[in-house]
Amino acid sequence: MPTTPRFPGRISDWILHKDNQVIAFNKPAGLNVQPDKTGDQSLLGMGAAYARHDLYLIHRLDRPVSGVVVLGQKPSAQTALTKQLQKGSVEKIYLAVVADRPEADEAELVHHLSNAPGNRSAASLEPGTNSREARLSYRYLGSSDRYHLLEVKLKTGRKHQIRSQLAAIGSPIRGDKKYGFKRSNEDGTIDLHGASFSYDHPVTGERVTHTAPAPATPVWEAFQSILVDK
Repeated sequence: MPTTPRFPGRISDWILHKDNQVIAFNKPAGLNVQPDKTGDQSLLGMGAAYARHDLYLIHRLDRPVSGVVVLGQKPSAQTALTKQLQKGSVEKIYLAVVADRPEADEAELVHHLSNAPGNRSAASLEPGTNSREARLSYRYLGSSDRYHLLEVKLKTGRKHQIRSQLAAIGSPIRGDKKYGFKRSNEDGTIDLHGASFSYDHPVTGERVTHTAPAPATPVWEAFQSILVDK
């Protein structure tokens, strides 16, 4: 079992945006979004302690993933953004570091995901019993000495969707041994980052985008010039 990473800074350092409806954080990799059976700390619990009132879950990132997480300050904000997610009007963009560059520099991937042993999602090109369609698009942004950077836009929101779909085309995410990368990162994280989250503000209706800088680790810093130009 990987050790819990030491999270950078204080929770106030992770805040990307705050108003009376929502609060957006740049979640560190290794931190749960919500409490689970491990009893480890969670962003939802830490955020509520910081805000001094309950916060309301809108969407999730897997524990080993970093990036934008938007929480509701009020139940009404949670309801409004949940409806937008269901309608597909929320845009979520991710960055993924992979060792094997995909054959195509950009493509839309369509798979059918089903539950698999080991808390995994299995991706198939054909629908199966209890499977759910998963769609995303990706584009190649550039390479470092050893790895390649992809930008991924989610079109559906399925469990481990990016992880399983990229693995299915032979490009598992760095550190994601569960989906075929050759070794885990020492701290149990993976190099997948929720870079931006766009939605219509629940009160003003204005289109809002929250953008999170990538982690300050050598792997991500190797792509800094590409990210600055993107």
